[in-house]
Amino acid sequence: MKSLTLALFASLACTSVLGATPSPVQDETHPFSIHDMLDMQRVSDPQISPDGSTVLFGLRTTDLEANRGRSDIWMAAVDGSSSRQLTTHEASDWNARWMPDGSIAFLSTRSGSAQVWRLDLAGGEAQAVTEFDEGVANLHVFPGGGRLLFTMEVPPEPPAPGSDEAEEAGDAENKSSAQVYTSLLFRHWDTWADDLRTHVFVWEIGGGEPLDLMAGMDVDSPTKPFGGGEELAISPDGTEVAFAAKDVGREAAWSTNVDVWTVPADGSASPTNVTSANEAWDTGASYSPDGKWLAYTAMARPRFEADRFRIMLRDRATGEAHVLTEDWDRSAGGLTWSQDSSTLWTSSNNVGNRALFAIDVDTGAVSTLVGDGSNGSPCEVGDRLLFAHDDLGSPVELFTVARDGSDRRAVTQINAARVAAARMGAFEQFSFPGWNGETVHGWVMQPADFEAGVQYPVAFLIHGGPQGSFGNHFHYRWNPQAYAGAGYAAVFIDFHGSTGYGQAFTDSISGDWGGKPYEDLMLGLDYALEKYDYLDGSRVGALGASYGGYMINWIAGQTDRFRCLVNHDGVFDNRSMYYETEELWFPEWEHGGPAYENPEGFAKHDPVAHVDQWTTPMLVIHGAQDFRVPETQGFGAFTALQRKGVPSKLLYYPDENHWILKPANSISWHEHVLEWMGDWTTPGP
Repeated sequence: MKSLTLALFASLACTSVLGATPSPVQDETHPFSIHDMLDMQRVSDPQISPDGSTVLFGLRTTDLEANRGRSDIWMAAVDGSSSRQLTTHEASDWNARWMPDGSIAFLSTRSGSAQVWRLDLAGGEAQAVTEFDEGVANLHVFPGGGRLLFTMEVPPEPPAPGSDEAEEAGDAENKSSAQVYTSLLFRHWDTWADDLRTHVFVWEIGGGEPLDLMAGMDVDSPTKPFGGGEELAISPDGTEVAFAAKDVGREAAWSTNVDVWTVPADGSASPTNVTSANEAWDTGASYSPDGKWLAYTAMARPRFEADRFRIMLRDRATGEAHVLTEDWDRSAGGLTWSQDSSTLWTSSNNVGNRALFAIDVDTGAVSTLVGDGSNGSPCEVGDRLLFAHDDLGSPVELFTVARDGSDRRAVTQINAARVAAARMGAFEQFSFPGWNGETVHGWVMQPADFEAGVQYPVAFLIHGGPQGSFGNHFHYRWNPQAYAGAGYAAVFIDFHGSTGYGQAFTDSISGDWGGKPYEDLMLGLDYALEKYDYLDGSRVGALGASYGGYMINWIAGQTDRFRCLVNHDGVFDNRSMYYETEELWFPEWEHGGPAYENPEGFAKHDPVAHVDQWTTPMLVIHGAQDFRVPETQGFGAFTALQRKGVPSKLLYYPDENHWILKPANSISWHEHVLEWMGDWTTPGP
């Protein structure tokens, strides 16, 4: 057997971090558990200082007593010599940005709603900069530092007196609890529509009211178009702003037509839709430092959320745009420019990893800088590139690398002691002939306390999406190390439909949810059981969430090879799911149109049609605030199991959405899942 790869960061595990939250390496280590996972501190949002010597970043810690995450702002020397915490308030501080004078602006909830604060790094306490009635998000600083760019949620313009809308607004003054909706989306993800719109604002520091750059741009149905600060951009001369917004009216629930808009930063003209010719998804605008280009990413197929994001370049002088990466069969993530405007850096899923790439702006040539693990947030610093890296054995830390991908160096070691204190499972990638003999990749992870010659029970993990990847990434909800630490070997397969293997591979799952992916999963498990003699094929439990939960329901009606099943927020009935979910473009693309036009597409691989074959014990988990896969899907599966007399349990979280986010609930979730697995597979040698 090949030698197994431990985490890249293991070699740094015993190095102390100046100013880091205490987490001393203990004399006796322990197997990795959910408590270790929650104890890991989450590094994010690196921002290089103007002189290139230091980097700001956010650090999220878990406050178990308060049952929430709390974020602070840290700073580290780019050479890796030190790091220190800048904010220590009980509130959350995040989204830090450098000001030209060396101070920092950031968002904080110290005064209740999120507002802009400022901190002089030479000393003193942070001072409030804004005191708006609405909360602030997505903070950016204009060149020169005199103005700020941010978003706020605001109500639409008031209706004309005497109109139907005005009468409905007047009804709100009575004591009825009725909520009236006349269009989709009336609820989205985990939130009921509140009629607020996300608008982009410019504000001169110390001035009066902020300037709404989207005034008059309200649409028929409320949408929240911004996923993060990467969807806002400021031109190098500070005269123009770009943003992404969805302006499709009543089609919001079945359209993916997000567009890139530009607007003068002084509000002298209305926003212009610069991608109106493309009815698919355009986003992630980024100005080149020389001011010539506006880069962004674009899909080509409307109503398909998993199409390939191509990199586009728009000539700001002529308005003409062209595709830079048509021949690159990967989907680009966020875009970062080099200072000389010759290179774009991006990340993309790539054969079970999330690699970091450099794109030549003149030729579109692509080179891989960092191929292993999960990488992102690239920032240019001198002749090197700073980036965030994690893998199956270590949470995110910051590194630098030479521009040719060589000479990788650590910048932060925030979790080094925590990683060293928890015994983890070694892991490796494998490939096998899947559906139709095509190459499919997967991963195997040993138990934390692996002993040669011993066979171990197996946690067979199935990713969601379905256009996703269960790869070389330190996950905070589905972390294979949580099973390795509990005595299980873990196996996970990137079946047909997964991302990072070319768009044709991703496309192949649409219309075939229970076909090629199911065959890949069974073939991949068979291959792993034959290749790795420490896997006990008679003690395998299968677990999955979202599409992975759908697959658990599908597996239940197709095979009895598993000792037990765990179904988290999984689809049970494709047809009822269509009428209960909120983003209709997804099931319409995946199953061939609306359910009333193509019922055969929804019935083709429908778990509910095979309940008569269900015999395997199943744990069903669902969150009440999950509007993507509503709770009735979980209730339906549990009802079927109970009526048939199949051993089963329902684990229900009234305060969670599609994910389990609260720390106490995460602990509860893992305890219940591992107890269920233990009841049926008996972990240990």
